[in-house]
Amino acid sequence: MWQSSPPGSIYDYIRVASFSIGPDGLIEQWSRRAAGLFGVAAHEALGKDPVEAFMPSELRRDGHRRIGEVLDGKEWTGLVPFRMPGEDALHGLAEIYVMPSETATGERAAVCIVVDVRALRGIETDLAASQAIFGQSPFGFVLFGTDFTVLRANQRFATVFGGRADDHRGRTVHDYLAGTEADRLAATLSRVLTTGEAVTDLQLVGTAPGEPGRRHWSMNLYRVHSGSGRPIGIAGIATDVTRRHIAAREAASARRNLALLNEASARIGNSLDLETTARELLDVAVPGFCDLASVDLYQSLLTGEEAPPGSWSSLRQESVGGSAELRRVAFASAVSDAMPDAMPDAMPDAMSGSGSGMAVGPGTAAGTGLGQGAGPGSDTGYGPAAGPGYGRAAGSGPGRGSGTAHGGDAPLGQPAAGPPALGAVHRYPFNSPCAIALRTGHVEDVPGDDRGFVQSTFAVPMVAHDTVVGLVQFSRTKGSEPFGERDRALATELAARAAVCMDNARLYRREHERALILQRSLLPPGDPEAAGLDIACRYLPGNTATEVGGDWFDVIELPGHRTALVVGDVMGRGLRAAVAMGELRTAVRTLALLDLEPAEVLSALDEVARGLGTPGGSTSSDGTGGAQWPSRAAHKSREADLSEVYLATCIYAVYDPVTRRCTFANAGHLPPVVVEPGEPALLLDVPPGMPLGVGGEPFEEVEVELKEGALLALYTDGLVESRDHPLDEGLEALRGALVEPAPLLEDVCDRVLSTLDTRHGEDDIALLMARIQGLPTEAVGDWRLPREPRSVGRARELARGQLLAWDLDDLVDTTELLVSELVTNALRYGEGEIRLRLLRDRTLVCEVWDSGLVQPRRRRARDTDEGGRGLQLVGLLSAAWGSRRTPRGKTVWFELSLPDGRPAAERTVEELLSMF
Repeated sequence: MWQSSPPGSIYDYIRVASFSIGPDGLIEQWSRRAAGLFGVAAHEALGKDPVEAFMPSELRRDGHRRIGEVLDGKEWTGLVPFRMPGEDALHGLAEIYVMPSETATGERAAVCIVVDVRALRGIETDLAASQAIFGQSPFGFVLFGTDFTVLRANQRFATVFGGRADDHRGRTVHDYLAGTEADRLAATLSRVLTTGEAVTDLQLVGTAPGEPGRRHWSMNLYRVHSGSGRPIGIAGIATDVTRRHIAAREAASARRNLALLNEASARIGNSLDLETTARELLDVAVPGFCDLASVDLYQSLLTGEEAPPGSWSSLRQESVGGSAELRRVAFASAVSDAMPDAMPDAMPDAMSGSGSGMAVGPGTAAGTGLGQGAGPGSDTGYGPAAGPGYGRAAGSGPGRGSGTAHGGDAPLGQPAAGPPALGAVHRYPFNSPCAIALRTGHVEDVPGDDRGFVQSTFAVPMVAHDTVVGLVQFSRTKGSEPFGERDRALATELAARAAVCMDNARLYRREHERALILQRSLLPPGDPEAAGLDIACRYLPGNTATEVGGDWFDVIELPGHRTALVVGDVMGRGLRAAVAMGELRTAVRTLALLDLEPAEVLSALDEVARGLGTPGGSTSSDGTGGAQWPSRAAHKSREADLSEVYLATCIYAVYDPVTRRCTFANAGHLPPVVVEPGEPALLLDVPPGMPLGVGGEPFEEVEVELKEGALLALYTDGLVESRDHPLDEGLEALRGALVEPAPLLEDVCDRVLSTLDTRHGEDDIALLMARIQGLPTEAVGDWRLPREPRSVGRARELARGQLLAWDLDDLVDTTELLVSELVTNALRYGEGEIRLRLLRDRTLVCEVWDSGLVQPRRRRARDTDEGGRGLQLVGLLSAAWGSRRTPRGKTVWFELSLPDGRPAAERTVEELLSMF
């Protein structure tokens, strides 16, 4: 069948030429290919002797002989060097086929076919190299035709897809790949053939015959041309990159896991709240790690029990009825239509109920300080309260509570219809994967749900310090990659980090609640009362992170209707600061009962603080007379820490309502503020002294006489100092807030707290305010008696007359008797002039003054003693009695309760006999 051959045949690569020799041995015909091969045009070659024209001179003799043999009818084939006409140098080597022929007249001629040996050798070399590359290449090599069928494939390609290399001829991409991948490769082949642009690293996914797993190939495609530049197909080199893909996927998974762990470190544990920590865990895990997740915590952990059921010993002793009670505290989903019941919880036992219970959390209540309020779910919570006063009040706010939530109507111990709702209290059946994970502390696989929505779930126990605090479940839905071993390890790490944060939150909450109980027990319960003073106070702890601090205030009743006002601030926060505050406050009360001067109280308190700041309560010696610590270097840092905790500032004031004089002593504290009627607020110039615990410097006293109705304010630095403004500005703002104070002290306190920029939450605030109300003149009886025996009778007469004037007839007999005893003792054992004073306020106080320094001492008289029972009588008949030093001697006093209209209780026989 005849047809024209398009350009690009083999003759385009092999340089073939032809010419003919006539009977005379001269060139008779000269083809165009000969002209191209030899570079000689036809008009230049015709009629020339080919031997003379194209062969070197040394070969011409042999050439003429060969031409003669051919003209005689003999064929000849051989390699002949040739040169260009006019050139002597050798130009090339030609393979010549000389065939005898006849002319039309019957004469003998010859036809010569010439092939350039250099082009033939090049084609031979290229063919060998191509064959070596194609056949010996370790990569799959395939050649597609313009119809996208396989023209040729090497053995490596056949090894992957089966059969011999020749068996793949005529196949298409759909014979190797399925569906979308085949269409994508076919479209790429068409684009390469059309545009001529090569494609590199085309990623293809498929399966090889006889292999179950998916394989990944990287393919490079480029268009192949003929010698004339005509496209004749597409060549493809395919490389199996399955291992590289697996390694890249593992590396990406490792990077993702590291990123998740880094994110978990940054986001989990920012709060000391259990539920918040659970939500932070799910915020990290969903959707970065899984599609669904939930957190269950032990109910006992949430209610604050001391021994959670998650310890190993208790977990092994759980009854066969199932796990201990847990509450679902958090749920998260990255699937829009997924509900909490999509979690495969292995049918936990739910507890039916209404969702009410006890809670502990921040709240807002009426009244200042710490109040009791109702939180969500009808819970009861403790938190900061707002309003006047200090104490408990009703309010509302979020609370951390225990209680039952909606989990179905099934009785306890029977499976409910589905997983628990958020907030529900439930149990897991004993043999369920979740219960096993809680008991063993190991990750368990949970079967998927019946609907096929969830395909892979991990039940991961949350273990911290050998204690299981709860369970977290991670789930992946259909369409996501199933969990692997790396994911198991990551899930364990995420749960462990959250568990440590939750355990820290549990420990913090326990210590925090203890510190709060300690702190609240040491503060005055509400507004205290004092003779000659109207008192109001405020205590505002810091925020939830610094709620426990070392600020304190106190109001101490002293003999003679005097009152000690104390405000102090221990450096630091937390339980140690609260403990230090409690110890110092107790020491202040003890020292105050000794009725010492303010400077003496602070000096003794400084000694107490320095003793508290040293391990063991004493200072170690250097070996010169005292015991030495076994390891001073080991205790050095601990001693420094303790000393810092027990550094404190304190201001101590004693107010006498009879004289309206107040004596101050200061240990590094801020100065008190006094506002007299019609005058601006003034900062009293009280020498600050050194803080408690420093030692080495004496404390000074300042006595100030206060006007009736004056206002005295004692406070801590949290009221006037913050990071945003200096102390001087805060003090000036306090003075401005006390201009024209309101009639009610409660309103004054509220105005100060609302006016000043306290930046509440940075530090505790203690504020103690007192309005001066001295005892009226008619409430005081004061007489001086000479040192003579008849002064005893005179003292009885004066006391009787004063009590009758005060309508205290019921106290006349007792007072006469006790006054007689004290004046008699002053005559016998005292010195100088005797002074008798009666004070009436909430109680009746009788004081006997003299110049003697010997303090009276109560003793038990023997049966044979005729005296020694006077002070026993005073102690038996009075509500309280005692003695104190004065600048000029001593004062012995007793106190009687005012009659309330009820008959006085009769003395027992034992009490009466004890006087004899």
